[in-house]
Amino acid sequence: MIAHLKGRLDSTGVDHAVIDVGGVGYLVGASARTLAAIGPVGEAATLFTEMLVAEDFIRLVGFANAAERDWFRLLTGVQGVGARVALAILSALEPNELARAIASQDKAMVARANGVGPKLAERIVRELKDKVGAVPLGPGAVAQAMPVGASADAVSALLNLGFRPAEAATAVAAAEEELGDTASLDALVRLALRKASR
Repeated sequence: MIAHLKGRLDSTGVDHAVIDVGGVGYLVGASARTLAAIGPVGEAATLFTEMLVAEDFIRLVGFANAAERDWFRLLTGVQGVGARVALAILSALEPNELARAIASQDKAMVARANGVGPKLAERIVRELKDKVGAVPLGPGAVAQAMPVGASADAVSALLNLGFRPAEAATAVAAAEEELGDTASLDALVRLALRKASR
């Protein structure tokens, strides 16, 4: 399993990037949002990744941050949503916009993505509502939904423990506020767990 790639951005296409890691070029599928965020060709780039394995292919999908990767996992868990459709949704909506759309059951917002019809949009908001939480995110959602570094890893750790994305982001943001930007991943996760369980 490849969790992330750190190397040099070799090239980009409409729906992919090639990351050169030690002389090996990894072709990575990506959303338009990730392609815009990873920086110019020739520069250092880091992508969080998800490996898709089927009988006839192995494919890497890359994300600018852990929040986008976690949303990709949630979306592809919905029947009828493959990697291509999930990336189209993540190209059209930021993670916090997607969380708001699902929390408020806004099918039309999800249907803005290419390849997502009304029926599929309805299934997505219905199936993910319990996983995301029914409370719309507040004004601080943008900062919380796009964490980087140790805070992104801490959010990912809480998601793996079964917390909803909104709960995980809120708890990690509160822990980071208390501990400061230089907090270690271990300290962030411990404090975030205490805050989330209150």
